[in-house]
Amino acid sequence: MPRRPRVVLSSVPLHVIQPGNNRQACFFANDDYRLYLEWLRTYAGETGCAVHAYVLMPIVSTFC
Repeated sequence: MPRRPRVVLSSVPLHVIQPGNNRQACFFANDDYRLYLEWLRTYAGETGCAVHAYVLMPIVSTFC
C-alpha cells in the first residue's frame, strides 16, 4: 500500500529524516560531515528554508 501524501503547511516545521541506503553509513570522515553542512547551509539559504536544528550521525541525518 503506498504512503499517503505528506501534508505541508507553510507555517508548520517539518521533521526530516534522511537514512543511509540499506542502513549503510552516510558519513565516513569528518570532512563528510562538514561538506554536508556546507550544502545544507547553501541550499537552505537559496530556497528560503529555515533550519532550526540538526543532528548528523553516521547512518542518518535529521533536521527540522
